[in-house]
Amino acid sequence: MSTQQLLPDHYVIDPAILYFGTPVALLSTIDSAGEPNLAPMSSVFWFGKTAVLGMGGGSQTSANLLATGECVINLPSEEMVDAVDRLALTTGRRVVSDRKRQAGYRYLQDKWGWAGLTAVAGETVNAPRVAECAVQLEGKVHALSTMAKDDPAERPTYLFQVRIDRVHVAPQIRSRSGVNRIDADRWRPLIMSFQQFYGLGRRLHPSRLATIDEEWYR
Repeated sequence: MSTQQLLPDHYVIDPAILYFGTPVALLSTIDSAGEPNLAPMSSVFWFGKTAVLGMGGGSQTSANLLATGECVINLPSEEMVDAVDRLALTTGRRVVSDRKRQAGYRYLQDKWGWAGLTAVAGETVNAPRVAECAVQLEGKVHALSTMAKDDPAERPTYLFQVRIDRVHVAPQIRSRSGVNRIDADRWRPLIMSFQQFYGLGRRLHPSRLATIDEEWYR
């Protein structure tokens, strides 16, 4: 019997989104007047000390990043799911687009109060941090690009490259074996997969990559 015959059949589908699972972030930003905004997002990944954020050009967060280039990427853990979910379908834009209004979005000024979260000052940026988040990454935009659009009339989708300048972590997830390390067994980030919240399970298997000291990547 051939290998091809052993494989299960697959369906060809055309999903509207490809959110197979990424960490949830609460992105805090400020506009040119210093007014803060807080928005949940999950289009984020890291390469070295740079975070890449993807977001639509019609959001207040995009407008703030274009105006000031500062942000804090706050990473909530599993137990913060209710607070994060309260921020869904809210926007910091006073004028809500028809498309967003039809989807259920509404303008909300005090997002920290609505979600029951606490704003604390950033140390290297003017954007505030979320005190309840176990990880808070302060950074500044150092590069910007746009994704190709099918419809030229649509607003652009931005890819912001954010250089992380300062990392704050809660003591309960800091590794006991190294000052500058995270204990991956104790860090339980909130995950978004196809519009649903998930958490991490137990470690499945040791990785051969763990034989390389983390400092090698520095």
